[in-house]
Amino acid sequence: MKDEVMDKYIEAGKIASEIRRKGAGEIKVGASYLAVVDTIEEMVRDAGAGLAFPLNVSLNEDAAHDTASAGDERVFAQGDVVKLDLGVHVDGYIADTAMTVDLGDHPLLVEASARGLASAISMVAPGVTVGELGSAIHEEIESRGFRPVANLTGHGLDRYRIHTPPNIPNIRLNGGAVLEEGMVFAIEPFASTGIGQVSEKHRTEIYQQLAVKPVRLPSARRVLEEIRQRQGMPFSRRWLNEGKLDLALSTLVRSQVIRAYPVLSDVPGSLVSQAEHTLIVTSEGCLVTTA
Repeated sequence: MKDEVMDKYIEAGKIASEIRRKGAGEIKVGASYLAVVDTIEEMVRDAGAGLAFPLNVSLNEDAAHDTASAGDERVFAQGDVVKLDLGVHVDGYIADTAMTVDLGDHPLLVEASARGLASAISMVAPGVTVGELGSAIHEEIESRGFRPVANLTGHGLDRYRIHTPPNIPNIRLNGGAVLEEGMVFAIEPFASTGIGQVSEKHRTEIYQQLAVKPVRLPSARRVLEEIRQRQGMPFSRRWLNEGKLDLALSTLVRSQVIRAYPVLSDVPGSLVSQAEHTLIVTSEGCLVTTA
């Protein structure tokens, strides 16, 4: 990895780490969900960085992919388990990090994902397999009486790309991809009181451009022009000004120009915690950019 690329990954990680900590302090009982999301996203812009994806703030059984809608009237409630998942980029080089804010009394659940993350990070080095990392995560979560979410994984990162190989499992597996010096990826354990499997809800606020194709619908063309500067990184409905937005987005999804990211949830009434860091594999271990 070139020094200038390494420096940008490190800068993105430093910004993300600081904003993750500050942002967590905004999440309080009675606080406006929309105001918190807007505030944290603005912190990233004020730091001179970009958002690699819309801020994810997912509650209770919702594990991932929720963010505020325009006019969102939700407020944080006593007992909520809140996942704050932040992506920051500097010139396209991404830091992806998450933590859980407990507005109830669930310290062991929060600890389970955090310790799974720490255990996996301690093992990272060239020659280690992703299956070994998943096994370490599984052990930490299961030993505390919870289930790892089997169908969510950590993922590789590349310039302007938030999901690349290798996938880092959260469950016990044999073998898998072998870590190599210079790899950049995020490890993100999820611990659940539910069944340890997420499924899609109807709610969708996040999308990502997949392809460049001609489209006839004027509103769809206007959306594509708005998101062009994202260079393929995910975007939020809330960021768009198009008056016929529902029609434009549904047309683009059907045409496979963009994809939707519905909220992912375990069973109703369950609780999910998350922890995540981005790291770079080095010759002797790893550098955690978002520590």
